[in-house]
Amino acid sequence: MTDNPSASSLIIGGAASSPRAPLPTLPPLALYIHIPWCVRKCPYCDFNSHTASPVLPEQEYVDALLADLDQDLHAVYGREISSIFFGGGTPSLFSAEALGRLLKGVEQRIPFAHDIEITLEANPGTFEQEKFVAYRKLGINRLSIGIQSFQQQKLEALGRIHNGDEAVRAAGMARQAGFDNFNLDLMHGLPDQSLDDALSDLRQAIELKPTHISWYQLTLEPNTVFWNQPPVLPEDDTLWDIQEAGQALLAAHGYAQYEVSAYAQPGRPARHNLNYWSFGDFIGIGAGAHGKLSHPDGRIVRTWKTRLPKDYLNPAKSFQAGEKALSNDEMPFEFLMNALRLTAGVESRLYPERTGLPLESLAEGRAAAEQSGLLQVEPSRLAATERGQLFLNDLLQKFLS
Repeated sequence: MTDNPSASSLIIGGAASSPRAPLPTLPPLALYIHIPWCVRKCPYCDFNSHTASPVLPEQEYVDALLADLDQDLHAVYGREISSIFFGGGTPSLFSAEALGRLLKGVEQRIPFAHDIEITLEANPGTFEQEKFVAYRKLGINRLSIGIQSFQQQKLEALGRIHNGDEAVRAAGMARQAGFDNFNLDLMHGLPDQSLDDALSDLRQAIELKPTHISWYQLTLEPNTVFWNQPPVLPEDDTLWDIQEAGQALLAAHGYAQYEVSAYAQPGRPARHNLNYWSFGDFIGIGAGAHGKLSHPDGRIVRTWKTRLPKDYLNPAKSFQAGEKALSNDEMPFEFLMNALRLTAGVESRLYPERTGLPLESLAEGRAAAEQSGLLQVEPSRLAATERGQLFLNDLLQKFLS
């Protein structure tokens, strides 16, 4: 898949003249909580993460997160949270006590769904059995463990702080702590990686029996060490062989691909991520967090928070750095760049329900995409073909004026 162009620069054919209706129902609501500190910044990472000091400002940061949430409450009154995701950075650097106080504060402000999914990102180098038992007792019921590789040479090239044995132990410790639902994050297309290397990593991950595997190709992102000092990556033919063989291996072991880089056992897709891809709503709190909220009158607003932790913790500065109401022109692309990442796509009816725009506003681009073999010819669904998933940017281009 090629990189997606910026949504802010796109005009979708036919959308500007389409009236936007009030939303009949509001989509599910999730909460993203950003913890911006890591033990060490990885050379490939372009996320908003910062090397942690010896003592983290847990108390101050939790206070700030709750105050940040208070400022968003007016936009979600009467709604409940279906999922929470602690992302980073490395959220598992925070103590169970700090996360417990935070979760209690959130639930006092917004009711939790009875079956809420609460995910915590963790790295093998931060695993402590007692801490993770305490996390589980707080109601955190899903882990996402950032392994990336089990091979020492590859881990060193990626700047990771753990080794392969620690990665294996982390999965066992997660299960012992009571987590029967956890994801393993794994990369492929690593420096000097062969097909056998990549499949060895994948086999090792499958042996640990996670319920979910995120398996994605290393890409060189701007503003990273790897961008400025690029490593030697596998040739395109090798990357293609890895992709094909890896997908076949995952499928043979019962991991169904439901999104570009996400594979899950039956009934175990990440509900929080599914909400993103189906154009659901989410509050974003924490340094640099993004949010997206729908309003009954049809307005859909994206927000982003102050990026640097020192500024986020500064009482003289605002938590919110900016917001933008999506225009009719932007709405179709915003919807499609998410929904078409899902291998099964979404039901066509979801488009007017989540955007307030008529399905007919996509008719011209839809016909062109179907004729090009990029979009499935299925009136009741919006779904890319296998070719369309590989060339998602080309597919989205069909909806440009």
